[in-house]
Amino acid sequence: MGDSAGLQFVSSYAFEAMQKVDVVRLAALSDPELRLLLPCLVRMALCAPADQSESWAQDKKLILRLLSGVEAVNSIVALLSVDFHALEQDARKEQQLRHKAGGSNGESILVSQLQHGLTLEFEHSDPLRRLRLTLSELLAIMNKVADSNGEFFLKSSELFESPVYLEEVADVLCILQAELPSLLPIVDVAEALLHVRNGDWFLCLLVANVPDSFNEVCRGLIKNGERQDEESVGGRRRTEALRQLCQMNPSQALNIRAMVVEECHLPGLGVALTLDYKPDTPDEAVSPLVSYVSGLLLGTNSKVRTWFSMFIRNGQQRKRESSSVLWQMRRQLLLELVAILPRSRSTRLPNDGGMEDEAASGYSGLREEHVVKASALLRLYCALVGIAGLRPTDEEAEQLLQLMTSRPPATPAGVRFVSLSFCKLLAFPTLVSTPEQEQLMVIWLSWMIKEEEYFESAAGVSASFGEMLLLVAMYFHSNQLSSIIELVCSTLGMKIAIKASSLSKMKTIFTQEIFTEQVVTSHAVRVAVTNNLSANITGFLPIHCIYQLLRSRSFTKHKVSIKDWIYHQLCETTTPIHTQLIPLIDAYINSILTPASKANPEATNQPITEQEILSVFQSSAGQGEGSRGGRQRFSITAQLLILYYILSYEENLLASTKQLALMQKKPKSYSAALMDQIPIKFLVTQAQGLQQELGGLHSALLRLLATNYPHLCLVEDWVCEEEVTGTLPLLRRMMLPSNTCRYSQSQLHQAFQKLPSSSPRLIRILEHLTLLSPGDLIPYAEALTASMALLLEPAVPRRILQTLNKLWMGLNTVMPRRLWVMTVNALQPSAKLLRQQRYTQNDLMVDPLIVLRCDHRVFRCPPVMDIVLHMLNGYLLGSKAHLQGHLKETADFDRQSQTISNLGVPGQPDTPEVTREELKNALLAAQDSAAVQILLEVCLPTSEEQQLGVSSKSLLRTNRGPTQGKQKLESQQLISRGVLGDAEPEGGLLSDLREVQCLICCLLHQMFIADPNIAKLVHFQGYPQALLPLTVAGIPSIHICLDFIPELLAQPQLEKQIFAIQLLSYLCTQYALPKSLSVARLAISVMGTLLTGEQMIRVEGCLFCVSACFFRTIFGCHHLVESCSCNPVLFLQRRAFILKGFHRSPVDSQCVCVFFFFSADAGQAFLLLHAHPAVSGGFLPGLPPPLRRRGSSAGASGPGLRVGCGHQSQGR
Repeated sequence: MGDSAGLQFVSSYAFEAMQKVDVVRLAALSDPELRLLLPCLVRMALCAPADQSESWAQDKKLILRLLSGVEAVNSIVALLSVDFHALEQDARKEQQLRHKAGGSNGESILVSQLQHGLTLEFEHSDPLRRLRLTLSELLAIMNKVADSNGEFFLKSSELFESPVYLEEVADVLCILQAELPSLLPIVDVAEALLHVRNGDWFLCLLVANVPDSFNEVCRGLIKNGERQDEESVGGRRRTEALRQLCQMNPSQALNIRAMVVEECHLPGLGVALTLDYKPDTPDEAVSPLVSYVSGLLLGTNSKVRTWFSMFIRNGQQRKRESSSVLWQMRRQLLLELVAILPRSRSTRLPNDGGMEDEAASGYSGLREEHVVKASALLRLYCALVGIAGLRPTDEEAEQLLQLMTSRPPATPAGVRFVSLSFCKLLAFPTLVSTPEQEQLMVIWLSWMIKEEEYFESAAGVSASFGEMLLLVAMYFHSNQLSSIIELVCSTLGMKIAIKASSLSKMKTIFTQEIFTEQVVTSHAVRVAVTNNLSANITGFLPIHCIYQLLRSRSFTKHKVSIKDWIYHQLCETTTPIHTQLIPLIDAYINSILTPASKANPEATNQPITEQEILSVFQSSAGQGEGSRGGRQRFSITAQLLILYYILSYEENLLASTKQLALMQKKPKSYSAALMDQIPIKFLVTQAQGLQQELGGLHSALLRLLATNYPHLCLVEDWVCEEEVTGTLPLLRRMMLPSNTCRYSQSQLHQAFQKLPSSSPRLIRILEHLTLLSPGDLIPYAEALTASMALLLEPAVPRRILQTLNKLWMGLNTVMPRRLWVMTVNALQPSAKLLRQQRYTQNDLMVDPLIVLRCDHRVFRCPPVMDIVLHMLNGYLLGSKAHLQGHLKETADFDRQSQTISNLGVPGQPDTPEVTREELKNALLAAQDSAAVQILLEVCLPTSEEQQLGVSSKSLLRTNRGPTQGKQKLESQQLISRGVLGDAEPEGGLLSDLREVQCLICCLLHQMFIADPNIAKLVHFQGYPQALLPLTVAGIPSIHICLDFIPELLAQPQLEKQIFAIQLLSYLCTQYALPKSLSVARLAISVMGTLLTGEQMIRVEGCLFCVSACFFRTIFGCHHLVESCSCNPVLFLQRRAFILKGFHRSPVDSQCVCVFFFFSADAGQAFLLLHAHPAVSGGFLPGLPPPLRRRGSSAGASGPGLRVGCGHQSQGR
């Protein structure tokens, strides 16, 4: 508002005095300043105060004394003497009249016809008429503003434009608003004053006389303001008015600026207030303007960013104006930029020749106190150009390039400044437009390469700009321009649009003048590794450069060895793990196994040596999964990364064997001896507790273990780990006193050697060891396993065996592989121990059945047998993976010559490959079935146990099978053989044999579930019939045998048919299912077709068992008997078998059904039925109705049936 430039505004000093009602400061004001505040002071002196204190009474006297010498007070007092109530009524009537007339300037109630102009009328009028004239004019403006629909207009008014009467009009305006606040809301009055000349001056006086309304007025003006204030006259006037208000009350300037950002209105006002802001304690680092604009463009609020960017774009479309806020901002930023340039470069101020030129006496770098400000300015200019679309002038571009190519001191801030400057050059290459500027940039880049190592060492930072240079050079060589754009945006901390085509000039400079590919690779390998690399170290590190070079195969192309660098970097790691480590290892493994080109298959990197790998695990807890002690040299992170490297290398090597065979290249695999010395399970257990810090490394290790070492991922082991590492064991260890007695390995060994006399002491030692963690048990592993054979003696207490089993399972969670080998060697028979035969891990992988070639006393020691079965299950799984890996490793190289010779011969069958796969599957099947058969044989009682009366049927005491139908004499004969006796030993049902049987059945159940083909193979091979009650009752998954019993019945061998029928009889009793019924029908049909009289004797009990289980199979048995009617001898024989089975079985309705079907007549049936002991005891249940009708039709006597069944005939 240039029309009020000559007027005196209220000073900030005067406004603060009014706000605080500081009478002393008010008295110090000059007469012109005091004149502007008279309306408020007069009302304050004349109106009755709400504050009745003595201090205010004294202040009021001072105010009256202050006003007594001012002549204009009398006119203000006269204004206050008017009847404002009548004035308000007239004003409201005039508002209604204007509303009815549609806002036209018609008759006025407040003012009659004017004889002269408004100014003359105001001069000659009394106070009341002055109030009416001003009120009428103000209401007219307010009504027009309300009807304008936001369109700005400038109202010409003599009253508000005459310089002679401005003070009197201001007095009237202030009195009207103070006395008629409901008619004249101060926000509406402020809005109306923007539409008249000198409106900002009137507005400041109005607010100064009502200081409490400052925030209310400002918020209202901002809310009603334009989104882009410099686009219209109204916006600029509003901005200027608010700017004057903030100059009057500078303490609220930042709050008003916050309102501007909150409403996203008047962006020029926010910049203007920032330019006007003068902090009490100036910040030497970053200016308020840089902070404010950077916050708008780089903040998280996209709405604010878009709003301010539009302000920048729109401001550039207008011609350069000195009054434009945008150009004021740009000039201020340029002044700040020039002020921090080295003196040899900033020889003049922009557009100002007042500064004397200085001779460049040598080069001077950027001062340390200016580095942070320079970095902030660079980021701000990047945001202005990249986000807001600012087009820098030639002057701005020149000064920016001078700043970017400055040489800062070697500090962390200096490293940051160089990185930002480099990225800005990449983001805006148009800043380099002349050959001189291009040469300046090349010199500066060369300086970066030369000083990078010094900067990193002097600044004490791990992430320097040297890695970024290498990374960009690699991206340029591999033409990954999108990666360069991502790198630039990430470093600058903003998302800006960079065209890939704009990087062509920089690409030429980098690839041809500064960084050739060979220079990049040779320089990268000399870069020092990052010490204690973790995710906490941000920025661009050497690992990023090496990773990109590995991906582009630059090391192999130029024959540069990178193995040592990668090995040392993996060893220099800590938690939390850096996200680039796992991709680095994967890229390194790929560069080892896959040549850079088929023409040069030897162009690969070298793998890490076994000696280097072993050195990482030398001081690891559980080295070789067995040793402890010594200071740990490498961190757990380094050990886990090396473990991941080995496992991933071996997996990728097996997966790439076909391609490597075609290229006649066979990389070296790591030896089994190396893998045996690495504590794999211990490391994975440690990683499980560090999952948050290890990122995806733990899950990657589990995947590799499940694929290559399935025996280390048993479900039982995970469950056992929960029991060992759970809450209860942890609490027990916490309760263990620190000064408790600790036992050595020698004491434990001595206690074992003195058994059984040392049993109490051994129990104390073992119980103490159960309180230790699995890691602390590792030193005792050898003593525990070496003495296991001593525990097989008969006098050893069961508590010792159970405690040993618990300790072994705990050790199994941290060192399973070495523990298994030690245990297998310790449990060998005494003959093998004398020969000093020691098995290795590889021996047990090749032949898992070695586990079962142990001392025979193990088979009757359940706690030790549990350990043996656990090892057997693990080695069976490990053997599968071992054979699969061996097949992949050797098959492709064995068939290499054939594959090469068969090239070009279509249709050549791949017979050797198929044969090898089949042989492997056959070997695994034979291995599993042999283990099952050996375990089933263990379930049979020995000769000594048979003499003691131990039965293998003890597990199934209530299961009705074919043996339940035997005669008493036959049962006694079987008992004498120790196979099927019904009596248990005097000790009760629980015995060592039965416990071992339970353990074996559990393992067989798991094996059958994992691979049903094992169950099929074992039952096709067959096993002793005496074990059928045990297997059917003890192995829940044996019901799958119903699927292949028809196939077993179809076998030509008679023994297999009989075994199938015997198995079916127990399955039908255990699982009376519809599927069992259909198989039972088939079995009865086979019996009637193929079996002779002598063979029927072996399965007669099975026939009755099946018939008793399923009523419908009775008809099949009936036909089985009737089919022999032409042969009287065979007919009577089969009929006798069925009837004899009735007497040997418990009597129920099904038995009676069978009996009646095969009785010759009803009389005989009654006599036989009455002779059954169950009938004489009264336990025969009632017959079903269909059977009773059949009995009646057969001629059975009524009384006989009623007596036998316990029912009356009821006249049937």
